[in-house]
Amino acid sequence: MKAQLAAGPVRRAVVLALAIVLGVPAAALAHASVSPAVSLSGKLQLYSLAVPTEKENATTTKIVLTVPQGFGIDSFVPPPAGWTQSVRSSGSGENAVVQRVTWTGGRTPTGQDSTFQFLAQPSKPGTYTFQVRQTYSDGSIVDWSGAESSESPAPTIVAASSLGGGGGTPVLTIVALIVGVLGLVVGGFALVGGRGGGGEGGGGRALA
Repeated sequence: MKAQLAAGPVRRAVVLALAIVLGVPAAALAHASVSPAVSLSGKLQLYSLAVPTEKENATTTKIVLTVPQGFGIDSFVPPPAGWTQSVRSSGSGENAVVQRVTWTGGRTPTGQDSTFQFLAQPSKPGTYTFQVRQTYSDGSIVDWSGAESSESPAPTIVAASSLGGGGGTPVLTIVALIVGVLGLVVGGFALVGGRGGGGEGGGGRALA
């Protein structure tokens, strides 16, 4: 029964990863993300939030993360140099629940990610959807809160009760291999794109 509970969300994560590798254009792969994409429920793990600076001639200066219900953040890795962190929680002491985290003061240039790490645990198996608001140095804003098919999809992770599979290759290993292939694909497209150059405006995501 336990393996059956894990199968649905884990299978969905694997299918999503395969779909990205096989069918999504390289330009659509750069988006805000929380990793690992698949993890264990009820276990304290290290997570990373990465938000790309896509806009030309601007830097990322502020990131606001809204935490989904049931995803408990325990503590934070100190933010990168130049960034300061503020946390809004409900409750107090050991009963405090982190609801929103704001990072400000940094200046992440075009083509790089603003990356922040924290120890957390999903309370139960399922999909957890985060909301991320990114502010640029020119005042423009990107809300990473849309559907998976949108230009600014909300970061999601899948928490499973088990990542094993009864004698076969663990699902986590399969997902890791898929992500590795994805990295190679993205790198290849980046090289091709860099050699191609040209075009007006540099493209990018719709900004507020």
